[in-house]
Amino acid sequence: MLSPADTYATPLGDLKVDHEIYGSLQSSGLFDRMTLSQDEAEHSLEMHLPFVARLFSPKEVTIVPIVVGALSASSEQRYGELLAPFVDDERNLFALSSDFCHWGARFGYTPYDKSKGAVHNYIETLDREGMRAIETGKAEAFSDYLKATGNTICGRHAISIYLQALKHCKTRMEIRFNKYDQSNRATSTSDSSVSYASANICAVA
Repeated sequence: MLSPADTYATPLGDLKVDHEIYGSLQSSGLFDRMTLSQDEAEHSLEMHLPFVARLFSPKEVTIVPIVVGALSASSEQRYGELLAPFVDDERNLFALSSDFCHWGARFGYTPYDKSKGAVHNYIETLDREGMRAIETGKAEAFSDYLKATGNTICGRHAISIYLQALKHCKTRMEIRFNKYDQSNRATSTSDSSVSYASANICAVA
């Protein structure tokens, strides 16, 4: 879904929406528009935008906010192919927003293998397996991982779209995770935890 806004305000400066690219995406017939209330309720974009504003200041850059919901595998492929030319364009930077594992009864997800140690160690093992799948740059590797584990990675469809886009890119991209943490060191099934990871995506010769 695309934003109805013209500008996003951050504490570090405003960021204008690129309506030229929005027009190109809208013409594909594959995108709906959010309502303003839907946009304001969605926090995943907000988490990135102050960093984008700070990184590029004092340059003026435009942004192309896209919110990704639940999609079929065929839809992920279609969106990936559509976005591939934008990935290839070195003027563009893609920022993907997602948590990793949401573990606990309140998330309906409590797998645990005692051989991996404490619950939080098991969760980290599970997450790092997913991170390695993403680092392959292959959509199939990540899809197989999700099918095998059911890991509750909220941005899995956005990640999958990007990996699908890489299939159609002339540019070779390298994905490397560099930081991992958890909101809580879970030790029992009554605990809950959300995992976080960050990665760099760089073009390689």
